[in-house]
Amino acid sequence: MESRNIILTQDIIQKKIERIAYEIYELNSDGTEIILAGIWDRGMIVARKIADVLEQISPLKTRIISLHLDKQHPGDVKVSEDIDFNDKVVVVVDDVANSGRTMLYALKPLLAYLPKKIQTAVLVDRKHKSFPLSVDFVGYSLATTLQDMVLVEMQGEDIIAAYFE
Repeated sequence: MESRNIILTQDIIQKKIERIAYEIYELNSDGTEIILAGIWDRGMIVARKIADVLEQISPLKTRIISLHLDKQHPGDVKVSEDIDFNDKVVVVVDDVANSGRTMLYALKPLLAYLPKKIQTAVLVDRKHKSFPLSVDFVGYSLATTLQDMVLVEMQGEDIIAAYFE
């Protein structure tokens, strides 16, 4: 196995998720509902963790949907539910923002509507992006070389660690 440089442990990841949830609530406390759109499949796990915290700390109705796309060829995006996103707050969630491409393509189905807000959240944001994406809610920001790969290790619904190699 190649060398792994752990940047986030399981305990720290939980704290980062809690902080992201608090920030989402603070910026959207004037509303009644929030839609967390997790990018399948790792983004869905992060979205569910954020939703768990939001349900404990806020009165916001939290709805979770999934966005399915081929990360290598992301032309077509499938939404898990048929939702009218007009005048809704949508937070698109993924585990890592590497190039920014996946997150930008994940926004595609939302552009057919006029949402109140579209925000983005990731557990790890890599600074060197190829696409013009600024993430709104970041657990951990990391400056890496273009050759470094940032990975989040998961086992089932548990987020174990984040590291780069």
